[in-house]
Amino acid sequence: MSKHSSDFAGMPVEATEENALLRAALEEAQQRIRELERNSEIDDLTPLPGARRFRAELERVAGLAQRHGTPGAVVGLELVGLGALREEHGHFAADAALVHVARLLCGLIRTTDVLARVGDAEFGLILDHLDLDSAIDAAERLVRCVADNPLDLGHVAVPLKAVAATTGILPGDSADDVMNRARANLQRVKAEG
Repeated sequence: MSKHSSDFAGMPVEATEENALLRAALEEAQQRIRELERNSEIDDLTPLPGARRFRAELERVAGLAQRHGTPGAVVGLELVGLGALREEHGHFAADAALVHVARLLCGLIRTTDVLARVGDAEFGLILDHLDLDSAIDAAERLVRCVADNPLDLGHVAVPLKAVAATTGILPGDSADDVMNRARANLQRVKAEG
């Protein structure tokens, strides 16, 4: 009896085994894709969510503002002079500055707020259920905290500076509307500073 004459549900043994191997490989690939998608929501340097997760959360909060009229705001915060810090002290120092700032900011926000790293030197903060005036106060507090806490590199304490701009989330806003205003506001503040 040949190998091919031994059928399982009308398929030769070799084809059945190959089919099982292909199914296992496909399942493994799908699992890896799911893992990569989960990980892409986390920033690769700081312990914060990344831009993708920030966007999803902003869509959620904008939806709440639309449905229930709940206030909300976005604070865009940028670490000023990160490139110069990188040139003077190296990549490790620049990375350490980003991690340092992320930890400082995490210590100042509510557990319901969403802080994410959304760019090279940029952080985004979603303040759900907070009016614009209170959000402006929070942004000012964050900027002061960064300035008051230099980065300790062991041999030198490096002063850090951040700028922030606050944007309200209005009923009827899409996530794109808020993001566009937030970017424009942050660019305006950087140009003034």
